[in-house]
Amino acid sequence: MNSRPNSGYYDRNHRQSAALIRARRPYLFKNVVLGTSITAFTLAVYAYTLNVVGQDEFEDVKVPEKK
Repeated sequence: MNSRPNSGYYDRNHRQSAALIRARRPYLFKNVVLGTSITAFTLAVYAYTLNVVGQDEFEDVKVPEKK
């Protein structure tokens, strides 16, 4: 067994300590807002791309004849 005292932010069961929870509390709301914004932007770009590509008729693409 490890007999030295715990010097990190996690206890022996790998759970967050009270100090880590207190240290992260001021950033929780900002991180959630930023994560939601990044996810919404990514989904919007993806949806826009699918919408634009779906409108293309590909009339200018020459298809070779089958032999």
